[in-house]
Amino acid sequence: MAAKPRSASKRSQRTKLQPIQEASSEPPLSRERIVAIAVELLDAQGIDGLTMRRLADRLGSGVMSLYWHVDNKEDVFDLALDSVLEYRGSPETGESLDWRGDVVYMLEDWRARMLRHPWSASLLPRRALGPNILSRLEMLSKTLSRAGVADADLNAAIWSLWNYVMGATLTRASFDLSEEDRAAAQQRLTHLSEHYPTIERSRLLLDNDWDGAFRKGLDFLLDGLSPR
Repeated sequence: MAAKPRSASKRSQRTKLQPIQEASSEPPLSRERIVAIAVELLDAQGIDGLTMRRLADRLGSGVMSLYWHVDNKEDVFDLALDSVLEYRGSPETGESLDWRGDVVYMLEDWRARMLRHPWSASLLPRRALGPNILSRLEMLSKTLSRAGVADADLNAAIWSLWNYVMGATLTRASFDLSEEDRAAAQQRLTHLSEHYPTIERSRLLLDNDWDGAFRKGLDFLLDGLSPR
């Protein structure tokens, strides 16, 4: 998968025919500012809440002015998604010998960013991959390759970790039962323990250690990827 190419003709038109900025108390319109406000709008109202009209209103500009900087709403989604998934790397510099630590740091950061912007997880499977997302995948691939994962197994390893992060993030973002609801559900399981003895014994519905479960599950996956 690769990022969508931008239209060269549109870029040249924008360069030659930039509109005259009207006097305004708002900062000048730019792609960076459009993306930043789009992220704020998506955080507040979700995917359905972002329209070009609302975005223009937030920016204090006309809708048509946006199209000097972005192609369309889908382009805004692509840019907003890529911006929130920028990866700045672990505090360690250079190539660490602790490949597991590097992978854990990278994927925990990925999950944390998507949880801060819940709309991002639902956009990621269907959006064009931008440079920040591709850089994450390249770094992950390089780390696993350095750890000894064979090229023939690399794609399966990458997709397994991708699917795990995506699934864990979507489940956490959508699971909004209150503590009272959890307790009531677990109590029903207790009464039905004859039919569901194992999940009743493990107190499944009362376990809300999402971070701990994510890390432990990730360890299970990485155990399977460890060089034999």
